Amino acid sequence: MSRIAKRGAILGAALTVLVIVGIAVGARQLQPAENLIPTNLVKRGEVPIDVITMGEFRAPHSAMMVAPQVNGTLQIISMLTTGAKVKTGDVIAEFDPSEQEYNYEQADSNFRQAEQEIVKAKADSAVKAAEDQTALLKAKFDVRRAELEVQRNELLSEIDANKNNLALEEAKRKLKQLEGDVKSRELAGQAGLEVVMAKRDAAKIAMQVAKTNIENMTIKSTIDGVVSVKENRDANGGFCCPPGMVLPEYRAGDLTFPGRPLAEVLDLDQMEVQAKISENDRANVSANQLAEVRVDAHPGLIYPAKVKSVAGLAGRDRWSNESSKMFDTSFLLSQAVTDLKPGVSALVVIHGNKLSNVLYLPPQCLFDRDGKQIIYAKTEAGFEPREVQVKYRTETRVVVEGINEGVEVALVNPTIRSGASAKEKKAAGGAM
Repeated sequence: MSRIAKRGAILGAALTVLVIVGIAVGARQLQPAENLIPTNLVKRGEVPIDVITMGEFRAPHSAMMVAPQVNGTLQIISMLTTGAKVKTGDVIAEFDPSEQEYNYEQADSNFRQAEQEIVKAKADSAVKAAEDQTALLKAKFDVRRAELEVQRNELLSEIDANKNNLALEEAKRKLKQLEGDVKSRELAGQAGLEVVMAKRDAAKIAMQVAKTNIENMTIKSTIDGVVSVKENRDANGGFCCPPGMVLPEYRAGDLTFPGRPLAEVLDLDQMEVQAKISENDRANVSANQLAEVRVDAHPGLIYPAKVKSVAGLAGRDRWSNESSKMFDTSFLLSQAVTDLKPGVSALVVIHGNKLSNVLYLPPQCLFDRDGKQIIYAKTEAGFEPREVQVKYRTETRVVVEGINEGVEVALVNPTIRSGASAKEKKAAGGAM
């Protein structure tokens, strides 16, 4: 064999070896990558039924400061800022009292004028009463004199006797009319006096109202705490602000209307944490249950707490897209917290009962297929789906029955090929 033929044979053998190696590598890559699927063992042990949720600090004891209930627009002349510490009786805000002071002066002037009118009305009534008494005495005297003249009728002629009788009737008529007029004038004088007295009383009430309004122009705190100034919704003309718009807080110089909430004094000595728990965790949470509160602002610190109350009825936010119902839950801290403010978010861990000698898996091992809870157990032939019964769920573990301890199960669905669409993944069953 020539040298060229030997080289050709060696080159052909080398190419054949390369082709065989390439086919073997390709075949290995085309085989199901079962050994690349992450797995986890079914374990037996103790599982704490802890509930983890997010919440925020709240001050359940607070006092709302509102603008005084007076007529007209109010102008703030001084006001504390958010975060200011106050004691009971400290001034939080002051309003311009000039309008109320003017109202007080007007009412005081009306009151003094009414007092003078009452004095004059009483004096006029006394003078008129004296005149009426004189007129009555004269009328009675005329009647008496006419009666005496009538007694002489037997000695007089018939004509003179008739004159005396007519004079007596006229005197009695005048007396009766005068008595009626005196009584009417007395009632009219009393009515006029009552009108003036009512005017005086109205002015007095107006003075008291104006004085109270002047006192209310100064807003004082009713408790010890920290001031939280409200947003000035009147700054936007009273219209609802568009999404994303931040309204300024009330400050000196702003105009507001009566009854507007201006600020809130928060009692930080009685801080609580408000949170929501899902309907799946509701059965595992009860009053007086121990809990831990963690805050991002203070990493490493744990605030002991306990469950204060759990809502009996679920509440659902109509603006939320979540389909599950949530239960309002409050937590009472075991000690006073002075370095945290209301509104700070917190992570709450509620310690429940512990389940002993149970089988558990990570939640990633559980899948839903046709309404059944299944896991994929690894066998010599591959991964085999098996139905299990879920007893409890936590954030990190799922307690199951219907499978043996030590079984290796898949952490991902082995039936879903790489790059499958969302529809295909949903049809194969997603992780629970």
